[in-house]
Amino acid sequence: MRMLVLGAGATGGYFGGRLLEKGEDVTFLVREKREQQLKKRGLIIKSVHGDVTLNPKTLRAGRGEDDPFDVVFIATKSYHLTEAMETVLPYVRDYTLVIPILNGMEHIEQLYSYFSKEQVIGGLCFIESTLNEHGDIIQTSPTHELVYGEWAGKDTNRMNQLKECLSGTKATFRLSGQIQQDMWHKYLFITTLSGITSLMRSSIGPIRDTLEGRTYIQQLFEEVRLTMVQAGAPIGAGIVEKQMELIERSDFQMKSSMLRDIEKGDRIEVDHLQGYLIRLAEKSGVETPLLKLIYHHLKVYEKNLA
Repeated sequence: MRMLVLGAGATGGYFGGRLLEKGEDVTFLVREKREQQLKKRGLIIKSVHGDVTLNPKTLRAGRGEDDPFDVVFIATKSYHLTEAMETVLPYVRDYTLVIPILNGMEHIEQLYSYFSKEQVIGGLCFIESTLNEHGDIIQTSPTHELVYGEWAGKDTNRMNQLKECLSGTKATFRLSGQIQQDMWHKYLFITTLSGITSLMRSSIGPIRDTLEGRTYIQQLFEEVRLTMVQAGAPIGAGIVEKQMELIERSDFQMKSSMLRDIEKGDRIEVDHLQGYLIRLAEKSGVETPLLKLIYHHLKVYEKNLA
């Protein structure tokens, strides 16, 4: 299968790079600056799972070549999604699988404005990675998993074909039969992790290891969980306890990507993550005092950034 990865950043570059390392037909759709960087240095991955330097095929974003692909991965921030969809559109056909790797859930309806429900499947990832000043991908955590699956959870021929292409790499690609629940659970975790670490301006360890901090984490988990349940999301039993166990096992120095963006003075996905949940909570009358505090705290950060 011919695969196109939008961008060659910390997420798309990592998973696309692992597929290319395996020998799959992968092309990266990038801006001019990144294209020049890749041609000069290559796609460099420095990871706890093994380093590699690759010479990837690239296409220049914005040129709109009529070159169809079987699979398109969209790994971008939510505030770049409209531009991303417009950029990949010339490479998509009726048979193309579009796999979004974004946090949250609001982007699914946005994708349906450009692509059909048949084309878009579910996707998410767990990874801690960033780009250094040279554009190298630095991947530091044991977890490097990309999860995908049919929205309705069906076992289809195209998923089995995709599974064959994605298997056998140094990263973990997992086909899920319950991708909607997986995405909502990831949304629950990332909203809580990003919210609490950004509010406290701290990695998770110092927050988790105080009684007050642990109480705030649990309160935020419960506010978000109740909001999702009231919105009809397929949330599993005991999910807060399971995700608290993940928090317990997390590295003391682990930071959310939102906190890392704040530390760099970059834009954040507050409206896509916390904001969307607040809108859902208001519709169903769920009280979310801590979530609201975090949301408005982050909106002040945005105001000061402007």
